[in-house]
Amino acid sequence: MTAATGTSISIPAFTPAARWLATAAALSAFFTSIFTSSLTNVAVPHVMGSFGVGQSQAQFLSTAFLAMNTTGLLASSWTIAKIGQRQTFLLIMAVFAGASVLCYIAPTLEVLIFGRVLQGFAAGLLQPLVMLVLFQVFPLEKRGLAMGLFSMGVTVALGLGPSLGGMTIDAVSWRAIFLIPIPACLIAGVLGLLFLPAEDQKMASGRFDVLGFVLINVFVFGWFTFLGNGQRWGWFSDNHLILFLVTIAAGVGFIASQKRKAASLLDLSLFTNSRFVTALMCSFLFGFGNFASVYSFSIFGQIVQGFSPTVAGSMLLPGSFCAAVVLPLAGRIADKVPAPMMMIFGLVIIVASVSMLAGADANTVFSYVALSLLLGRLGSAFVSPALNTSAVGALSPQQVRRGAGITNLSLMLGGSTGISVYVVLLEMRIEFHANQLNATQTSANSTTVEMLGMVTGQLSGTGLPDAIQQGVAMSYLNSVVTAQANMLGFQDGFFFLTMVAICPLIPTLLLLRKSR
Repeated sequence: MTAATGTSISIPAFTPAARWLATAAALSAFFTSIFTSSLTNVAVPHVMGSFGVGQSQAQFLSTAFLAMNTTGLLASSWTIAKIGQRQTFLLIMAVFAGASVLCYIAPTLEVLIFGRVLQGFAAGLLQPLVMLVLFQVFPLEKRGLAMGLFSMGVTVALGLGPSLGGMTIDAVSWRAIFLIPIPACLIAGVLGLLFLPAEDQKMASGRFDVLGFVLINVFVFGWFTFLGNGQRWGWFSDNHLILFLVTIAAGVGFIASQKRKAASLLDLSLFTNSRFVTALMCSFLFGFGNFASVYSFSIFGQIVQGFSPTVAGSMLLPGSFCAAVVLPLAGRIADKVPAPMMMIFGLVIIVASVSMLAGADANTVFSYVALSLLLGRLGSAFVSPALNTSAVGALSPQQVRRGAGITNLSLMLGGSTGISVYVVLLEMRIEFHANQLNATQTSANSTTVEMLGMVTGQLSGTGLPDAIQQGVAMSYLNSVVTAQANMLGFQDGFFFLTMVAICPLIPTLLLLRKSR
């Protein structure tokens, strides 16, 4: 007895035991790919120090991974059709483990980023496959539960990644974090080999769309290079403007290329479905704010609050585990309550949670930050399954394979763009506040004069020459100004994230109207 999942793919019917074993295989691999995406967030300050780069370059560890998710997502459908979903799964696990080794031994930042590119591409191939497996093994009336499990993997893994990374950095080194996914890849590979469903016959794959794939890669890399280097190159420099024009041309060319009969990466006919397009808007904006927030907290904890990597990385843990408890319930609710209503409820909680940190500084206690993150994760627990259900539910069964890839593409493209824009804004605001504060450090500023006098007074008994005492005092003043500028910059960043968190409410309200 078989159940069709496409026009030419047949999958054996699943007993309850087989269903959960297949789910365990898929979600274990998916969990590994997601916690690896956030694993490096806590290592950004250490990478900056090791390679002598700024945050705009070090953040490519995160954005390169997420950006290649988008191109991997587009190639996933063809790859699965060409070699089969079980073989694709095993190939992904092998590439992911190999890329982890490359990151561990990387002699330069460029090689390290390339390793993250490979990891991101493999993760992009994996995500639609995982969603496809869940839709294969769960009947229609339980797909809300399936989406809850899918979202649970995202939520828990995003919180666990920085925590594991922080503990590893403190115990060993920042390079050792790239060894963490290897055992998980091996376990997922064995589970996939034994329990993942394999098609009785593969779909016709056709020829791979090389032109479209090249154009989308040029667009993605051009876009994130444009965002990541604007501060260093100058936003209106010749090279930067040329890069922008090439990026736009590649994006337009990609869309045009997908109108050809030979195109296979993006089904443009899906964009005639207004409900699906609205859900994609929600997905992009939600990913924009969600990934930028997750990225910001680990950096904030170390740079502003002076936490160790372990403590900074563990801030997300309470919220992630609470969300893990809530997500299955949220998935079941998504089967009974209109998805846009659940999304509005979750988004309001997220807005409240991010706004709590708009005034956070070096004296903000750990428990307050953790509470804010806990509320944010709970909000995400209600948004994620409802969002996936809304997007995929707007499609016909024949469109699910491609639609699942585009939904995740929108989420990951939004997430990587969110991190890049956030880092650019953060650097600009820190620089602005540093310039403003430095301009006030004059002899007319009584507070500055008092501070310098206090420092030199404490050094007067050390026997150091006056010139050295004054130099130490000025160095201390500079560190105070830098710390204050960082704090004010992050506060501006959290205000920005609050505004971003409000944005998905607009298309969600439209989605609610369309569903009615």
